[in-house]
Amino acid sequence: MKSTLLWIATVLFTIVIAYYQKTTGPTYPVRGTVNLIEQEIKFKLLRSYNSGIDMPISFEAADPNIIGQIKFKRFKSHDDWTIKSLKRDGILLSTTMPSQPPAGKLIYEVYLGTNLENLKSLTKEPVIARYKGAVPAYFLIPHIFFMFLAMLFASRTGVEAIIDGPKIATQTQMTVLFLFIGGIILGPIVQKFAFGAFWTGWPFGYDLTDNKTLIAMIFWVIAFWRTRKDSISRFWPITAAIVLLAIYLIPHSVLGSEIDYTKLPNQ
Repeated sequence: MKSTLLWIATVLFTIVIAYYQKTTGPTYPVRGTVNLIEQEIKFKLLRSYNSGIDMPISFEAADPNIIGQIKFKRFKSHDDWTIKSLKRDGILLSTTMPSQPPAGKLIYEVYLGTNLENLKSLTKEPVIARYKGAVPAYFLIPHIFFMFLAMLFASRTGVEAIIDGPKIATQTQMTVLFLFIGGIILGPIVQKFAFGAFWTGWPFGYDLTDNKTLIAMIFWVIAFWRTRKDSISRFWPITAAIVLLAIYLIPHSVLGSEIDYTKLPNQ
């Protein structure tokens, strides 16, 4: 019964951490509402989209007096701003932004109002959207699944070590296995599809996602080695669990791959 309760608590904890990481990352849509002409308008501004497809921007605004504009340019570029009007189709105001190559970003801002003189931005700051290559589900889903299992077993291993349980070594082995499959094997494959490179972390670059995976793997390999020598070793499993938790608290895709357009010709 004690073990079952600990597993239930660990699963719930892992779900909360996974949700936090997803919703705080720089690719999660910006959502909100604005009031205009006594009408509440909900918006969702995308911050990630598949390369090769123009990214849609759309809102429901029933009052025909409401108009909108969008301005955008390539992020980290010397481009001038491009301004487009939102087109109305019934209650829908919409437009698109041009596709970019994988890791290319656009910075944009959307304005709504009743005339060109009173347009107001929907957000306090411009939004940045990153384009990526499409990742096949048969790679992406297992990657997410095994990374979730890695966090789940890491948390459970840490608890097992804290209570001086008998399964520290076994759970450490499972954590290393899932982290290796999800982060070291499937992670680079997903990265290759999304951004054209298997690995952009140390020593080849500064991609934080890759570097986080590498750091976590190093600590868990040490924990695995120590528990192989001493099956009730507690220090390294606890340390490795804390490190992985700290890593998961860093929003996903922070300092990810991106194109520096300042080194390329202007549009």
